[in-house]
Amino acid sequence: MELSKHIRNAKTELAKVIFPTKGQVKQAYIAVLIVVSVIAAFLALVDLFMSSVVSAILG
Repeated sequence: MELSKHIRNAKTELAKVIFPTKGQVKQAYIAVLIVVSVIAAFLALVDLFMSSVVSAILG
């Protein structure tokens, strides 16, 4: 009896979930892609700067 109650409760909770639309998923995907690209570019510039500083010091 406990398992059937658990399954019934799970179905009830799942019915309350609001799933994102296709457009919302696409918008979030693009936003994440932009943020990751900006952070990657920033880190690449920091790495380039730091490596040139270290090369100037050692070189």
